Amino acid sequence: MSGAELKASASIRADKWLWHARLVKTRTLAARVISDGKLRVNGIRAAKPSASVKPGDVLTVAIHGRVRVVRILDVGARRGPAAEAQGLYEDLSPPAPAKSPAPEGAQIEPGPPPSKRERRARDKLHRFDA
Repeated sequence: MSGAELKASASIRADKWLWHARLVKTRTLAARVISDGKLRVNGIRAAKPSASVKPGDVLTVAIHGRVRVVRILDVGARRGPAAEAQGLYEDLSPPAPAKSPAPEGAQIEPGPPPSKRERRARDKLHRFDA
């Protein structure tokens, strides 16, 4: 087999690839994400962290409060710098929803704290023994 065919047929553990691609911070966390059922490989839930992934597979993973969809381009030989890790996959995720502005009348920043006199008056209103 040629080098390109060998590279295309190469596979790697799913937890190791998530860690190499820097989608998760640690390999232990990657294994936990997979064990919790938050990873799908080509639409099928990965049952174990030892599930094999290869170039061309599409992963759907729910991490960091959002769903990411990535296509594996390379398995990678090591966990390198971020620029190298981003070359391991193509991000197919829809853009993150924009944060909606605060509704009218909503206070964005809290005002100054109440004075001692205001706190005492509030406490006096809420006291049950008086």
